[in-house]
Amino acid sequence: MEAMKWVAGTLLVVGGLNWGLVAIAEFDLVAWVVGEEFGETNALSRIVYALVGLSAVYVAAHAVSRESSPASPRTTSAEGHA
Repeated sequence: MEAMKWVAGTLLVVGGLNWGLVAIAEFDLVAWVVGEEFGETNALSRIVYALVGLSAVYVAAHAVSRESSPASPRTTSAEGHA
């Protein structure tokens, strides 16, 4: 499960950087990496964009479920020591 969180986080960073570059420099990093021009897509770039979107759904779903789940008891290192 930790690997899935890491992959989702990495894809969200890629997506965020890509959108930032699109807004600031009119440069599409994903398109460039897969050999396309700005605004063009191919099968590989659409897969990357889909994975970024799925990662956002995954992270959002876990954030919502974490908010709605009961809080676990928190302990401090001083508790339980005499």
